Amino acid sequence: METPKKIKQEKKKVLLMGKSGAGKSSMRSIIFSNQVAKDVRRLGATIDVDKKRVKFLGNLLLDIWDCGGQDAFTESYLTSQKSYMFDDVGVLIYVFDVESSDFSDGAHGHSDRDLQTYSSIISALDEFSPNARIFTLVHKMDLVATEYRNEVTRAKNAAIIARSGRFARTMGTYATSIWDETLYRAWGNIVNSLIPNLDIVEDGLRDLQEVTEAEEVVLFEQNTFLTVTRVGSAVGDENPKKDRYERLSNIIKTFKNSLSGFTESNSSHQFNSFTIKTRVFNLIINRLTYNTYVLVVFPPGEAALQCARLNILSAKDEFARIESVAEEAEDDYRLMRGR
Repeated sequence: METPKKIKQEKKKVLLMGKSGAGKSSMRSIIFSNQVAKDVRRLGATIDVDKKRVKFLGNLLLDIWDCGGQDAFTESYLTSQKSYMFDDVGVLIYVFDVESSDFSDGAHGHSDRDLQTYSSIISALDEFSPNARIFTLVHKMDLVATEYRNEVTRAKNAAIIARSGRFARTMGTYATSIWDETLYRAWGNIVNSLIPNLDIVEDGLRDLQEVTEAEEVVLFEQNTFLTVTRVGSAVGDENPKKDRYERLSNIIKTFKNSLSGFTESNSSHQFNSFTIKTRVFNLIINRLTYNTYVLVVFPPGEAALQCARLNILSAKDEFARIESVAEEAEDDYRLMRGR
């Protein structure tokens, strides 16, 4: 097997911004720190900027800057710290509190202060990082009555896009809540859009899908359990449950957290493999590499199950190789920078 070409290391500065109390730190803790929704309500307000580095698949580094949303901090970001905050930004994730009294389009005398602040941040981003990607989250949607959610989402997104300048054409907008799978869907889509060399990963998954005759093969990041990507057969593509990956992320992460009570460990690597056998299908969730788990859904039967296990074991070497060349690229980058 020939040596794969070296995969480029990608490092992204990610600004997580929004009004104080919008829920930024809560969602970050759920996604990246393995906390559950009922526990994050005790989190206090972020003071200034809280930085965290997260690695995905060995070749994507996210430097997440969780920015305090109090008025004094926001003013500082836009004045004395402007170049420091907005230079070399890869991604802006801006969180709006759907129930904020200042979050309106300004019509009928209602306050549009939240959108004015957002517009100022967009202008600063355009000045210092014109190639950045923008994602906005209209958060706490669980507080909106179910029958009005679609209408509220459309109205809020339209108001946001109108203040987004030239970024409006390429930005992503999501309605989210910490109490359901929408948070995983939004962050999964954001991270998926940033992963370099995704085609190489998907080629490896297709090989696994073909040899196991799987309906679906889904790759998850090991710590957050966000969906990295998936491949499937024609049968798998017909599955009507379009939110199944986000639901799986939520369920599996809850399962992992529950294991810590029995293993007396806070490690994010509490299980290696999980199998479900039914008359209709087999399902395996298995550790694939240091950074990933793979989920495979395939035909029923003991023979199919044992063959799938062997094929997953064989695939581990190939995916580990992909990650190892990414690690080498990171080491080379540090040497060139004199680190």
